[in-house]
Amino acid sequence: MLKIAFSSLYSHPLPSGHRFPMEKYELLPEQLLYEGTVNDENFFVPGMIDERWILNTHSKEYLEKLKTLQLSKSEIRATGFPLSHVLIEREINILSGSVEAALFAKEFGIAMNIAGGTHHAFADRGEGFCLLNDLAITANYLLENQLAQKVLVIDLDVHQGNGTAAILGKRQNVFTFSMHGDKNYPHRKEQSHLDCALPDKTGDEVYLAKLKACLDQILVQFQPDFILYQCGVDVLESDQLGRLSMTIGGVRERDKTVLNVAKSLKIPIMCCMGGGYSKRVSHIVEAHTQVFRLAQEMYF
Repeated sequence: MLKIAFSSLYSHPLPSGHRFPMEKYELLPEQLLYEGTVNDENFFVPGMIDERWILNTHSKEYLEKLKTLQLSKSEIRATGFPLSHVLIEREINILSGSVEAALFAKEFGIAMNIAGGTHHAFADRGEGFCLLNDLAITANYLLENQLAQKVLVIDLDVHQGNGTAAILGKRQNVFTFSMHGDKNYPHRKEQSHLDCALPDKTGDEVYLAKLKACLDQILVQFQPDFILYQCGVDVLESDQLGRLSMTIGGVRERDKTVLNVAKSLKIPIMCCMGGGYSKRVSHIVEAHTQVFRLAQEMYF
């Protein structure tokens, strides 16, 4: 059964009426249920992970500043969110969803998180709508509990996974791969194990060719036994922050390419949604929904 992490906290309104980019987290499960791709049994509500697993990735000082709302004004601006206890609870709930989904992926081959992909969070600070790095925390959780020996992070959000690269980039039992817009945020990139930087206006054909070439290279160099997939849809031409020129069909082919690698090699994969900022929220929801449809078609 396809298991999907979702909590009402994911779409909880933030202070001052701040909703961007929250709306999709409520609409995506509604769409999946409406079209019959999943039913209520597919969803699970994640708990709150033991704090020691957060501290396995993030500094004690930083976590304490988050819990006590002691970030400076400049640190808050860097996150893009108004700081609140609800926000911190939401972030912990989301990363718990990624960890729990990874455990379901071990059982069923694939599992999903409606949210997650918070790849801009560093060990000691947050950036770009990311406060705690669920990808790094999940990778470390799997490795520390000997649930995986070699973890591959495939990050296809349009923005480089700088926080993930900084946290995991020097580990030998993790491979961080980021394919992103060269001129896009963050302007100061970190070094992943493999970075593929794309020029503005890159479309489906070039993108998909480069993705397949990179995956082939990685699988020769690194033989993972678990994959974490950040499948942001801000690569769309309609995205306000993306600067690439992919179609919704191209995004579907991208997701199918990654899932094919995992399924053909029998590697468990956990998918988390990442960014998406098109003006029409229907474009965001449709682009995200495709990976859930593919999971059902290919695995169940």
